[in-house]
Amino acid sequence: MSPIIISLILSVIFCGVYIQLAKKWRIVDHPNERSSHQHPTPHGGGVPLLLAFLIGFLMVGHWANPYLWLVSGTFVLMLLGVLDDIRSLSVRLRFGVYGLVGLSTAVFLLKPVGVSAPFIELAMIVAFAFAIVWALNLYNFMDGIDGIAAIQCVLACSAAAFLASGQAGEIQYSMICVLLASAQLGFLVWNWAPARLFMGDAGSIPTGYLLAGLAGYGAIEGVVPFACWAILLAVFITDASWTLMWRMYSGQKFMQAHRLHAYQRLSRHWDSHRRVVLFLVVVNVFWLFPLAYAVSQWPGNALYLVILAYFPLVIGMAKVRKLT
Repeated sequence: MSPIIISLILSVIFCGVYIQLAKKWRIVDHPNERSSHQHPTPHGGGVPLLLAFLIGFLMVGHWANPYLWLVSGTFVLMLLGVLDDIRSLSVRLRFGVYGLVGLSTAVFLLKPVGVSAPFIELAMIVAFAFAIVWALNLYNFMDGIDGIAAIQCVLACSAAAFLASGQAGEIQYSMICVLLASAQLGFLVWNWAPARLFMGDAGSIPTGYLLAGLAGYGAIEGVVPFACWAILLAVFITDASWTLMWRMYSGQKFMQAHRLHAYQRLSRHWDSHRRVVLFLVVVNVFWLFPLAYAVSQWPGNALYLVILAYFPLVIGMAKVRKLT
């Protein structure tokens, strides 16, 4: 049986078993004034999800070193999320580990590029590390309503796998994208509204890291242009970045949890998590994916296509901010 199908099936099974264990062990997220859910719900679903992904990954075998490194970093962050759930680690410690993992990943993936000018190489490493840390945090910010984080990963990874499939000799890149998408799809069986399981930091942080790593590595190897990933993840990037900048500008305590993201405002306005997620699907399938595909075909127009992708999203964020 295909590792892809096995990852999907195991994700469904593992997450189902984990729900029962989480209830028994009281690993439950209780709603509060900043929550978007109304009932106590098991969290930490990223653990069974990523274990299913790992089994599929190991079944394939003979992975190139960059993929082994990315998966190793993914599980370091997953374990950190588990420890945080148990011990409530300090923000300083968590961000220190995020920075170390992001920096080491940037150095490892960029080292073979062999940039002659040390300053340029350093600037590239710092920029890549910052992008990784921002991506894992924004993915955590955006994991706030049922199904949204998993469906975004499924859509982005499926599209990236399709775009990479046209590149000779890049089967592994497409394979790891599809494996991650299949594991997330299995988790989505339990996370679809009304959710019976949440991903938690043990899932959202590693997922954001792995997506950022794949985006960077795809650009380095010329498999999938970075602009394609920037477009495929445009909704998450726009919402997280816009909300953070607005909160900083308005003098709010931006490090505190809140319910001010556009997707959270929409879920309250429409009184539905499902409608917001389906809207995300429509935007990705009919707007963002065609533009990402256009970038892959006409890379010389990448900047214009990225601007075209983000322009209506930024306008939308400004309008949604007026909602309560």
